[in-house]
Amino acid sequence: MTPASPYLSRYAYALLIGAAIATLAVTFAPSTYYDAIEWLPFDSDPLHRLRLFYPGFTFASVVSSLLMPVFVLLIAKEIWEAVVLEHGGLHGKLAVAPLAMVAGAMLAGAVVWQGLTVWLETAEEAVDATGWVMPFGSDMVLAFLFGRMIFGKAHPALQVLLFLCILDGVIGLIISGFATPIEDNLRALWLIVPLAAASFGYVKLTRPLQNQSMTERKRQRTGRLWPWVVLGVLSWIGVSASGLPPALGLLPLLPAMPHGTRSFGLFAEAEGFLTDPLNRLSHMLMGPVIVILFLFGVTRGGVDFAAFGPTTVVAVGAFWLGKPLGLLAVVMVLRAVGRDLPNRLDLRDMCYVAGLMGIGFTLPLLSLETALPGGAMQEAARLGLALTLLAGPVLIFVARKLPPKPRMGGKRARN
Repeated sequence: MTPASPYLSRYAYALLIGAAIATLAVTFAPSTYYDAIEWLPFDSDPLHRLRLFYPGFTFASVVSSLLMPVFVLLIAKEIWEAVVLEHGGLHGKLAVAPLAMVAGAMLAGAVVWQGLTVWLETAEEAVDATGWVMPFGSDMVLAFLFGRMIFGKAHPALQVLLFLCILDGVIGLIISGFATPIEDNLRALWLIVPLAAASFGYVKLTRPLQNQSMTERKRQRTGRLWPWVVLGVLSWIGVSASGLPPALGLLPLLPAMPHGTRSFGLFAEAEGFLTDPLNRLSHMLMGPVIVILFLFGVTRGGVDFAAFGPTTVVAVGAFWLGKPLGLLAVVMVLRAVGRDLPNRLDLRDMCYVAGLMGIGFTLPLLSLETALPGGAMQEAARLGLALTLLAGPVLIFVARKLPPKPRMGGKRARN
């Protein structure tokens, strides 16, 4: 596997800078800040009825609904190729252990969330809400940033960390979308649009590229990206209008797009040299995603430190206790039945990975507005998600204080 792209660290810094600016604005000029991100430039009722840019066409909803699907597509593409490519990291039996770990982390996180909600929350609407989906999304870019500081640049644990965080985030976003009640059951018919777009793309754009007798000129014309952009717009409209999270709007096209034939690892730098449409599109989007995550931090990352409440404790408990314990429980079961851990990591490495999966910020913020009642409860949860970032510095401190593991050439290897 080649080293992971340096863009991942840039994503993390862009997100953190955007969130820091938003937090300063919330602290010192809250009215100006909220007026700016929630300003309605025109009457968006027609879009509102279609659930496009729901609940209104504002700066914040444009970033979350229109731009963040690009980020979700970028990370889901890595998982998709890991699953379908013959030597992908999640191909066949290789997917069993990571999927089990993610399932354990998600289940334990949801159980702890619900348990703490019943114990601490006094508002009945909190118990009946779908807040239990909040722990389903680990923050891939921030976990990777802290993970590099713990493991080093080329440690195999980083690929495992990316696998688990992206799986957790994408699966969690899908589950949270279907868990949110849709007021009109007929809205599900809108899903015909993304399915039709994906089918058209596969039949008219992907299958012809599999014809070995096609001329190079026709192959280049068939492999152009602009038709996929048009299909992406249609797919996004259909997903959004169906009532599912707009962040999922581009995912139906993934199985239909031509992809590479060789796996280099998640976000590998070598993927920039591949010429298939999916990798070309991914390479084009790597730079713009820096701006997208910065804007997402500005619009959704503003933390009100005065919003501390029971939901803050619930969020921190679900991410710091539920998810790591659930993942480590699966790890212990896998070791007990004699299965190797992914990339042959040891228990110490997996403890760091489990702790880093307890960082939840980006994707959980996408689920926040539909998972919890608005107002104080959402702001308390946002503060809790921000506090989970402290897991990174704590784990870095622990890693530097613990004695280093013996090298293979040391006494343990000679024995």
